[in-house]
Amino acid sequence: MDDLELSKEQMDQLQLAFNAFDPEKKGCISTDMIGTILAMLGHELDDRTLRDLVSELDIDGTGEIQFEEFCMLASRFIVEEDTEAIAKELREAFLLYDREGNGYITTDVFRDILSELDDNLPEEELDMMIDEIDADGSGTVDFEEFMAAMTGG
Repeated sequence: MDDLELSKEQMDQLQLAFNAFDPEKKGCISTDMIGTILAMLGHELDDRTLRDLVSELDIDGTGEIQFEEFCMLASRFIVEEDTEAIAKELREAFLLYDREGNGYITTDVFRDILSELDDNLPEEELDMMIDEIDADGSGTVDFEEFMAAMTGG
């Protein structure tokens, strides 16, 4: 199962979903539940596609699949956003706030962005985040600082 290239977080999420439908801890779930589980993970499939997937996994026709088979199925639907796509989205977001094209935004603008993302952030925490990002005290945040702050880099 190592060749599936799923992160530990993804495997944990899949295990939780699988376990929720295996309350008796038999180590297998009914193929009838696969559509529901995939929908919970954000993937709605039409009946025909679902039937094809189930028949591909449930080769012996038992009507049940094991966790490993479930992971093989789910890995087809889990697509990691690549770093380039994330960088592009963040660049576009940054440019929305850097209307004059200065190459930076003010820390006040950045504070507003952070507040919009999480309106429950206390002022003290916002201050600490701004101080950390604007280490040189310039009162501005350039794209690299913005990118690092938004990606946790």
